[in-house]
Amino acid sequence: MTVSRLTLALQSGAVSVPPDGRIAVFDAPAGADLSALPKDRVQIVQGFAPDHDAWAARGWDVAVTPEGAFAAALVMLPRAKAAAQARLAEALALTGGGPVLVDGAKTDGVDSLLKALRKGGAEVSAPFAKAHGKTFSFGAEPAALAHWLPGEGGLIGGRYRTLPGVFSADGIDRGSALLVGALQAPLKGRVADLGAGWGYVAAEALAAHPGIAEMHLIEADHAALSCARENVTDPRARFHWADATVFKADRGFDTVLTNPPFHVSRTADPGLGRAFLAAAARLLAPHGQALIVANRHLPYERDLAGLFGETREIGAEAGFKLLLARRPSRRPR
Repeated sequence: MTVSRLTLALQSGAVSVPPDGRIAVFDAPAGADLSALPKDRVQIVQGFAPDHDAWAARGWDVAVTPEGAFAAALVMLPRAKAAAQARLAEALALTGGGPVLVDGAKTDGVDSLLKALRKGGAEVSAPFAKAHGKTFSFGAEPAALAHWLPGEGGLIGGRYRTLPGVFSADGIDRGSALLVGALQAPLKGRVADLGAGWGYVAAEALAAHPGIAEMHLIEADHAALSCARENVTDPRARFHWADATVFKADRGFDTVLTNPPFHVSRTADPGLGRAFLAAAARLLAPHGQALIVANRHLPYERDLAGLFGETREIGAEAGFKLLLARRPSRRPR
């Protein structure tokens, strides 16, 4: 593992943690280098199921929300500005004023957050700069950042609640809207929404299709799924906090709906989308069908041809395509 900017900053003394007390580490990805922190005093706060499970498998204390008292916190910046601000405010309140360590790349907006903290009167350390990013620490009265915590806000479409940092937090994703608009033939039986997000596709499908017996919302982002639990109140809904690419069901689904993600942080990862397609094929009953919406440029047709006996495009909108796949042909034993 390459020594991280955080580790170098801690080793050099540019930032430090108290000698005693627990440390909350927010949003550390599974590959993060936390070797300079005392493992027995750390609780990793991670709501993304694959990363949460990876840390737990390595013996770290992991939770979805912080549990107990903390002497310090570390925030590894998410890419969404509103989510990053909310995390810093939460960490400051959790520690009663700091210290809060911050580690982030320039592309994650670390410079603008550093500037905002200084302007707001926080006591900020000299930043340790390396690898196109910075690590620093700060402290302040928790009230100084209270305005960064998410408020009630408005509801999307008058009914859907979201949170900063979840996918499509500011409005209905155009691809998902295309998928919902294409659900003309009645859906029946067991339906799965892979990567269900805050629940838009599932809620709309349940409202329009009384023949659905069960709708399983499978989502790795705990914050998004918590929104989905509020947004989808139909008793036919079932909620699963899980990595859709490895999710297992007790029996096959009649229909799988998915708007596969293809980014990890800011980095495009087409393999992630392909893993969703493979999961759809694996989770379907032999007679089942998958409805997939994707960005126009993604070459999913080739992958689908190897996973299904029948695939075709059934709809399109600027920048998006809607694909129908039937007869799953490669089902892992």
